[in-house]
Amino acid sequence: MSTAPRIIGIVLVRNEDLHIERTLRNAAGFCDLIHVCDHDSTDGTHAILRRLAEEFSNIRVHPIADPRESNDLLHEYASTPTWVFGIDGDEIYDPAGLAILREELFAGRFDEWWVVFGNVLNCVEIDLAARTATGYLAPPCRSMTKLYNFRMLKELDRTAPQRLHSHKGRDLFHPPYHALLRHDLYKKTTWEEARFRCLHACFLPRSSSETTGAGRENVSESLQPMRRLKRVANAVLGRKSASDYKRDKYMRGPRVTVDASPFFP
Repeated sequence: MSTAPRIIGIVLVRNEDLHIERTLRNAAGFCDLIHVCDHDSTDGTHAILRRLAEEFSNIRVHPIADPRESNDLLHEYASTPTWVFGIDGDEIYDPAGLAILREELFAGRFDEWWVVFGNVLNCVEIDLAARTATGYLAPPCRSMTKLYNFRMLKELDRTAPQRLHSHKGRDLFHPPYHALLRHDLYKKTTWEEARFRCLHACFLPRSSSETTGAGRENVSESLQPMRRLKRVANAVLGRKSASDYKRDKYMRGPRVTVDASPFFP
């Protein structure tokens, strides 16, 4: 196992063909390796992933049958000088900002933290012609970025339902580290000054097979038995299943419009 510091990306996708190419292109220079787990996509996602894997030597595509398989790819990185960067198919990061963040990570700026949370705009609109994005900022919304310091981790929870979603208390840390070492960088940095910042397209369609941007359920929501029953009922009634969690957590504060050009170089 290499002892050199590195950044490993882990992506879990299912029907994400609208944003996934920009998502991965923006993250490719930040990560030494990106594991992309494709969970039975039926739109154009897998073709995009195959093409990107041919173009980028650090992108590896893993077809999976269950979200739990995405967690299995991370066990080998525990106790190593590795930052694990969790990315969703609706997360578009600022690539120039990530380049600076990479230097800061390797310089040890965030070594005392288990997880770092960056700035986010939860988007209700992305206007590529005008190069703008509109939505709700974190803060006051919560941040959903996923950047973890696996050097602190002795053993990763093997029962997690998907990558980076361990059950509380089941990750084992090297003393004196623990899961509460959370750095809310986004509360200390303005959107304009932030280097670790993301356009979160959570209220927009993520697949060409979708007809509405009501807010797709998170994987963790979709695995809940009651949510499954509600989804079946909505399907029978011809209704779209939307994420109550996202509306509650990601629609706080004023609606703002920002310059999106750094995210679409």
